[in-house]
Amino acid sequence: MAVWPIKPDEPISSPMMDGDGRAPRVVYALGLIVMYFLLQLAAGAMVSFVAALLEAARHPDLSHAQVHERVMTLLQRPDSNALLVILVLPLIALLMLWFVHRTWPGLWANPRPPGFGLTAPSSANWYVLGLLIGLAMPPIGAVMTQLLAHGQQVTQNVEEISRHASGNLRLPLAIVAVTVGPLIEELLFRGVLLSALMHRLSTRWSVVICAALFGAVHLSGLDFQWYAIPNLMLLAAALCWLRLKSASLWPAILAHSVYNLFALIALFAAT
Repeated sequence: MAVWPIKPDEPISSPMMDGDGRAPRVVYALGLIVMYFLLQLAAGAMVSFVAALLEAARHPDLSHAQVHERVMTLLQRPDSNALLVILVLPLIALLMLWFVHRTWPGLWANPRPPGFGLTAPSSANWYVLGLLIGLAMPPIGAVMTQLLAHGQQVTQNVEEISRHASGNLRLPLAIVAVTVGPLIEELLFRGVLLSALMHRLSTRWSVVICAALFGAVHLSGLDFQWYAIPNLMLLAAALCWLRLKSASLWPAILAHSVYNLFALIALFAAT
C-alpha cells in the first residue's frame, strides 16, 4: 500500500492552493464542532417550542405551567427522542457538509492534509483494514472500560434511546447511527480538525489532541462517566491513523460505522 510519508514530530506545511486551499484555522475547526452540537440542542429547543404552541392551541384552558409539563412528558418518551434523532440529525449533517464544502472546496477531495481526504484511498486494502479495526475496537474498548469502571454499567444516550424505542423505529435509528453520525464526525474531527492541528503542530500531538477532544465532546452523552473516555480516545487515535496512512477519510468512516453497528447489534441482541 503506497502512502505518503508522515513525520510524527513535524507539522504539515503544504503550499497554499488557489484561494480556499489554505489549512483551516484551529479555532474555525473547533467552532464547526461546537456548531454541530449546538445545532442539535437548538433543534431540540425548536421542537419543544413548536410542541408547546400546538399543545396550547389544542388546550387553551391550560396554564403555561401545565402546557410545559405536558410537553416535557411528551418529549421524554423514548419514541419522541428516537424520532428527533432520525429526522433532525440527517438535516444537520447535510447543513454541515454543505458548509464545509462551500468554505473549503479545494480541500474537500485533497488526500493529504490540509486536505480533508474525501477521495478514494491509495489501495482498496485500506477498506478491509478499516472493517477489521471497526470490528476489533468494540471488544477491546469494552474490556478497557470495564476495567476502569469496576463493573459499573456504561451507556451512551443513543444506546438508551435505541434500547427503549419501539421496534419500528429501531431500524431507521440504526441507519442514522451507522451512516450519518460517522460521516459527519469523521469529516469534522479527522478531516477539518486534524488538518488544522497538523498545520500548526506535529502529527503526534495533532493525533493526541484530536483523540482527546473526540472523547471530551462525547462526555455529556455518556452521562459524564469518565471511564468510557479512554475507549473513545483509543478509537479516535486508530481512526486518525487510518485517515493519514490511507490518504483518505473513507476507511476511517467505514471503521467508525462498523464500530457503531457492532455496538447496536450487541444492544439489540441483549434486549
